[in-house]
Amino acid sequence: MISSASNPRMKQLAQWQSKSRERGRDGVFVAEGLKMLEEAPEALIREIYLTPETAARLQSGRTEREHALWNKASRIGFETVTEETLKKVSDTRTPQGALMVLKQPAYERKEILEAENGLYLLLEDLQDPGNLGAILRSGEGAGITGVIMTKGTVDLFNPKTVRATMGSIFRIPFCYVDSLRPVIGEMRRRNVTVYAAHLRGSSVYDQFSFRGSSAFLIGNEGKGLKKETADLADFYVKIPMEGRVESLNAAVSASLLLYEAYRQRRIFNEHSKH
Repeated sequence: MISSASNPRMKQLAQWQSKSRERGRDGVFVAEGLKMLEEAPEALIREIYLTPETAARLQSGRTEREHALWNKASRIGFETVTEETLKKVSDTRTPQGALMVLKQPAYERKEILEAENGLYLLLEDLQDPGNLGAILRSGEGAGITGVIMTKGTVDLFNPKTVRATMGSIFRIPFCYVDSLRPVIGEMRRRNVTVYAAHLRGSSVYDQFSFRGSSAFLIGNEGKGLKKETADLADFYVKIPMEGRVESLNAAVSASLLLYEAYRQRRIFNEHSKH
């Protein structure tokens, strides 16, 4: 059992938790909690740490979920860590008694764009970890094909982002790019229509058809999209707002647009069956 935060493995964990460069260099990230242990593909898991209390609870297998988690942790192998030590390396105030080190999944831009009738998000310089995590989670719910982000966007493997995805990080293809310009050019060649969520839009989002291949451009939380990026879009899309609200949270904007596309596609598919 590991009982000190000065243990070399715990020191390394703390580095991976706090430093994007360390995570990128080693190609790993850290995820916390039983939910993430449940969601994580076994092929990605490198290390598992459980408090004695959590390990005992899972071993007792009082529920089907606990029994499955115990079997998974036992197959992969785990190390026990005292609760106090885990608190010191955890990114949360109240750790759930489980922490994992995982290999970072990687996707090629080409494979993301090859999908038939794709639905994409193009993110420019988003800075809030929680926003990015929520976007991935909403994206999965709306059936998104993939997310492409500028390198100025927050690290997807930031512990707060990972936590906010609630497991979607394991299922949504993504990649980082230097610039969205070549991506949009490639999308044009593949007949993907690109829409920019923009306050200067004259048409409301539900006036468009998103049944064909579509991509939504979402900009930085404070500054929005850069003009040169917004100008690459085929259309500006406006989200109507009442009151004195000037703009919406980036995750909320992305979710509204994605779910409108999902709604249209679902209705179209249902009608096509009859």
